[in-house]
Amino acid sequence: MIMHACTRDPPPCPLPLFQSRIPAGFPSPADDELEGTIDLNEQLIRHPAATFFLRVKGDSMIGAGIHDGDLVIVDRALNAKSGSIVVAAVDGELTLKRLKIAGGRVWLVPEHSDFAPLELRGEMDLVVWGVVAHVVHSF
Repeated sequence: MIMHACTRDPPPCPLPLFQSRIPAGFPSPADDELEGTIDLNEQLIRHPAATFFLRVKGDSMIGAGIHDGDLVIVDRALNAKSGSIVVAAVDGELTLKRLKIAGGRVWLVPEHSDFAPLELRGEMDLVVWGVVAHVVHSF
């Protein structure tokens, strides 16, 4: 049974985009001119056929601004490079970590001091599922 079918070209969903930039203080109530519209599908999903979403569990990436319960938008079309935050399977187990490649060695590095980096050794199986392109964080 199919619960939800994905489409390659989601329908447009234009939302209002105000022209002014928002300061971290109190905005002017008179500044309400629209710049145009913004479509979140266009802004957040560059490669629809290669993009998927995952809900984050745990706080190992909190230093990168990724919190428990956040939604990550993962793009399989992006090339994973050193410094990328990736969804990876290590010996079949999924994880969300920063990829570090240096001196011919590879690590998956958490962004929390309570967790240790994982150095990948020859006997370990690593499959990078995709690169995190965006994070949706709710307050």
